[in-house]
Amino acid sequence: MASDLELAKSLVPDILLAGKAIMKIYHHQTEFKVKQDGSPVTKADLIAERILLSALKRLKNDVPIISEENTQSHTIKTPESFFLVDPLDGTKEFLKADGSGNFTVNVGLVRNGYPEMGIILAPALNLLFVGARNEGAFELIGDSFHPLLPRKLKSGDCIAVASTSHRDTETDNWLSAHGVKKTIRAGSSLKFCLVASGKADFYPRFGPTMEWDTAAGDAILRAAGGMTYTSDNNVFKYGKKFYKNGSFIAKAQP
Repeated sequence: MASDLELAKSLVPDILLAGKAIMKIYHHQTEFKVKQDGSPVTKADLIAERILLSALKRLKNDVPIISEENTQSHTIKTPESFFLVDPLDGTKEFLKADGSGNFTVNVGLVRNGYPEMGIILAPALNLLFVGARNEGAFELIGDSFHPLLPRKLKSGDCIAVASTSHRDTETDNWLSAHGVKKTIRAGSSLKFCLVASGKADFYPRFGPTMEWDTAAGDAILRAAGGMTYTSDNNVFKYGKKFYKNGSFIAKAQP
């Protein structure tokens, strides 16, 4: 049986294919629809989702898939194991077409509430990350996978990564209370990858997110040696009602 890391690596060609489909539309995308939750959805979301769901069904047909754009999947009883798919995380950043490229393709695997495997592609930035529990986390550079190493926390030298589109007062208050003076702005699930790769110590999030927004990045962070906690310091779990997240703090060091 293939390991979770082998599964992630076997998904790389399909993730890259989804990324290429997204990039064909990027800079030329002007049309979008507004979903019931008020968030936008584009043609790129739907094309990438079809590619990813097809790949997952081919490789792991026995594992249910909870995908952002498949609203019917949001109401099924939480399985013991399931994939969480966000075919285009950061659609608002995608629609800006400002060259920042802060959008990603996310696939995460959850077992018993724990994010076991994750793969993230930022197609506009040519960045790809994978990770699996007890197997490590890696960035694909060229044709090689290079291990991710989180920062060791230094007193008085804390760095946090914060959302580009969703910065709020609660986040600012948390940063102040924890003596964080330096922040890096980033969009989408790349915030987890910045913590996992040693560029930041914390990623606090108090605004609303869904599990498909976070599972892949959280899995990569945990595989690198970090951890994600609820705002009251419990381990952050998956499989919640309607797959909605509460507040969380992602940390480079548990």
